[in-house]
Amino acid sequence: MTRPMPSIRTALGALPPVLLAALLAGSAPAALAATPAASMATTPATTPATGVAWVSAAADADIDRAFAQARAEKKPLLLYWGAKWCPPCNQLKATLFNRADFIDRSKSFVAVHIDGDLPGAQQLGARFKVRGYPTLVLMAADGTELTRLPGEVDAPQVMAVLQLGLAGGRPVKAVLADARAGKPVSGAEWRMLAWYGWDIDEAQLVPAAERPALLAQLSRACPPAERQAATRLLLKALAESDDGKGIRPDAALRARVRQLLADPAATRAQMDMVVNAAPDITKALAPAAGPERDVVAGAFDAALQRLETDASLSRADRLGALTSRVALARIDQPTKETQPRLPEALLQRVKAHVARDDQQITDGHERQAVITAGAHALGEAGLWAESDALLQANLARSHAPYYLMSQLGSNARKRGQTDEALRWYALAYDKSEGPATRLQWGASYFAALVELAPQEAGRIEQLARALFAEAARDRAAFHERSARSLQRVGSKLAGWNQGGQQSAVLQRLHDGPQGLAAVCGKLDAADAQRATCDAIARGLLKKPAPSAG
Repeated sequence: MTRPMPSIRTALGALPPVLLAALLAGSAPAALAATPAASMATTPATTPATGVAWVSAAADADIDRAFAQARAEKKPLLLYWGAKWCPPCNQLKATLFNRADFIDRSKSFVAVHIDGDLPGAQQLGARFKVRGYPTLVLMAADGTELTRLPGEVDAPQVMAVLQLGLAGGRPVKAVLADARAGKPVSGAEWRMLAWYGWDIDEAQLVPAAERPALLAQLSRACPPAERQAATRLLLKALAESDDGKGIRPDAALRARVRQLLADPAATRAQMDMVVNAAPDITKALAPAAGPERDVVAGAFDAALQRLETDASLSRADRLGALTSRVALARIDQPTKETQPRLPEALLQRVKAHVARDDQQITDGHERQAVITAGAHALGEAGLWAESDALLQANLARSHAPYYLMSQLGSNARKRGQTDEALRWYALAYDKSEGPATRLQWGASYFAALVELAPQEAGRIEQLARALFAEAARDRAAFHERSARSLQRVGSKLAGWNQGGQQSAVLQRLHDGPQGLAAVCGKLDAADAQRATCDAIARGLLKKPAPSAG
């Protein structure tokens, strides 16, 4: 369910009215100008699912009560970390959390929901080492992490992995230690390793740089009876095997993968890897363009065509298969090519598939997941007018339209339409909701503004001030995702000041009662956020490197 889509975010309401008018004057798209604000939200997005007794948490006290409940009821705890705008989170709501078997199974654990935009929630993100949305973590009642569930697999597979964790086995960390040491590991434990959420590990088991080699080692060590687990670990290793890390390809390995792709049942069992990692695995198996790569890409394409029409898969996964076909078709073309050379039949298939999804989807969560992915697919195919039209037509049907607005900004930027891109980014920031999301969308808008209009010093300063004001109002602004957003703003300011041309602006942003230094000064010295904030503030005063030339 983790889609190969660009991540787009952030907010504008804190800007002075004069600046807001300057940013949006004459530019608000007609589709939005005629849309009543109340019609934007079509689906309640604050609760992950009805039928599940979710415990909402935004502070340590909430979490402590949830663990106390788990101990009293002798149950494990399932933590769900997400946000209402996040397409994969909406996919979970549309395909997993509403399943009768999930609802029934939820009686076996305490279900805790952390909405990343609740005040203080980013501090909990730091506590549990969760960043990417969505993340599902199964924990024992004493707080020991048992496993992280992979959000990218389809719902029945998530249920199977959840059952492995609920079966009373050992924490995945202990299982991994034994597997690496060559000690006995059961079949169920090998499956737990293979279907662990490696992409959301956040270095809980292994640093990211060491992961490709580890996955390759585990694949080789997996017993013959667990062939499916061994295959998944192999595909995971291949997907991360670049720059000489992980597995080095040879003819036998290419033949093994082609054999897998030719087997419909085996391909279906590894659906998420085939759909989400086809281009990466193709490049790992055949690093250079040529006949070898064409053979591997052709094998993937045939498998993806089957998955694209597999009615047992969700709409999002079927669309993902088609999107990967587009990625394979343009694999030897420049990454930033906006008008790739693609077969006409494939272009028509993308148009028809996305149009059908748009017409048939009735669930708001599924629409947020699938339409954003469809717009991305259209853009990757070079069908920019169709992508824009799809996004604009769905603004009034989305409960988080600012995500779609940022996609419109990204579309415009890729085509070199600077003014249009900045208008959409500004509007997305203005409409975004929640403290972490506003900082994230604001940082994205700020980065675009610095990169596309560096001469707009007044506009850049005003936006930076607005973001620092947002941070001052958020008690967890310098934790996790929010901290990274603010660090991004600081980094962009430093780059903008190369040569010292903007030193006076940065000094003003640092000083005064509304400056970043004052924001940091209000944080307790013992608070871990203080060091993060101080580092960003110091960066504003750092002597700039001389400009090139």
